[in-house]
Amino acid sequence: MEMEVEHQQPDCVGGAEAVLNIQPTSSVSLAYHPLFGPHDDLILLELDEKLLPDVLQDRVTLRGQPDEDAVLCTRSKTYAVKFVGTSNSVLLIPPSDQSVLRGNTEEHDKKLVAPVFKVAPGIMELVEVAPRIDKLKKLLSENPYPFDEEVVMEEPNGMENSNRGLYCWEDLIDKVQASDDELKSGLHSLSAVEIGGYWRIVDDNYMDGILNMLLHNAVLNDWSLNALNESEVVNVLQSDGFPREIAHHCLRVYGSIADEGVGRLDEKRVCLHFARRILRGGKMRMDNFMVEWTKKIPDGMQASFDMLEGEVLTEKLGIETWVYAFSVSSLPSAPTERFSMLFRERPKWEWKDLQPYIRDLSVPGLSSEGLLLKYTRRTQPTADAEPVFSAR
Repeated sequence: MEMEVEHQQPDCVGGAEAVLNIQPTSSVSLAYHPLFGPHDDLILLELDEKLLPDVLQDRVTLRGQPDEDAVLCTRSKTYAVKFVGTSNSVLLIPPSDQSVLRGNTEEHDKKLVAPVFKVAPGIMELVEVAPRIDKLKKLLSENPYPFDEEVVMEEPNGMENSNRGLYCWEDLIDKVQASDDELKSGLHSLSAVEIGGYWRIVDDNYMDGILNMLLHNAVLNDWSLNALNESEVVNVLQSDGFPREIAHHCLRVYGSIADEGVGRLDEKRVCLHFARRILRGGKMRMDNFMVEWTKKIPDGMQASFDMLEGEVLTEKLGIETWVYAFSVSSLPSAPTERFSMLFRERPKWEWKDLQPYIRDLSVPGLSSEGLLLKYTRRTQPTADAEPVFSAR
């Protein structure tokens, strides 16, 4: 197809249709539209077909603060928006309000002209990325729900001060670069709860206190930890001074509720809670830790060190084994920062120790093996030896 550029003539016909319908052996002239210019408010966006329905039906949003690169979010995924320059000229031609000449008409020989409105230097393309959930954790950590929340609210200016660092759903979708589904998943992984219209994480000491009270009441009232009546448990905890929302939250953090309102405590979650509490004091000898841990957990539950995968690390000091807290939940979700922290903690990792700390990483288009190739160096002295990973 041949093209030539000229200044638009009054009797020229055509437009975008002239280019769309032109035959391979035909030609069309290009002219400058009367409104030709840079038109910086117009940007070309290249879309995958699977995203087209979401865009056409207005089911996407651009999210990000002024100091952040924008991302485009569908309901379930997040995409980085990147500008890609083009070496060839990309011409924008508006639709014509005139008839485009086609076929064998009496005006067949009349010249077709497509008026160029803008020359685009490039396009915006979308690349699927992991949600920026670390910012969610930072925001919710500004003002965790404490024991004395109600007391603070009753103090002069208490309401004004207590609302600082609080975020409702609309605040979070404005500040966190994640799709709605990814944001909900992030709130769940942080054990966040909506209280008074704001999403909060509950202070660790508060969670410890309400769990201990629940276990104490279970003994007093002869409750089975595998068949708890949700309504009864919540009413009793409320009579002990805990808000209903926190009582419900406790059951869901440390257990599960069936449709019939019957709940059960999860052995692993409860045991993990007490292990974390014990190790807050710092590194402990393994034997002392296991004795203390066994004392803390409720009757009928059995602690297993396997429960602490991704929560603690061990090290040899002489002939003794010591254990200390190192939770995957405290690590950043971005792979570069995650591996940097891991190798600051240990210069070399065996696979059995490293795997719990990277299996939750979500990088679209990159498998766990791909992450290891990108961020680590693997050594294996012999074919049957355990591989060892170090920083690349």
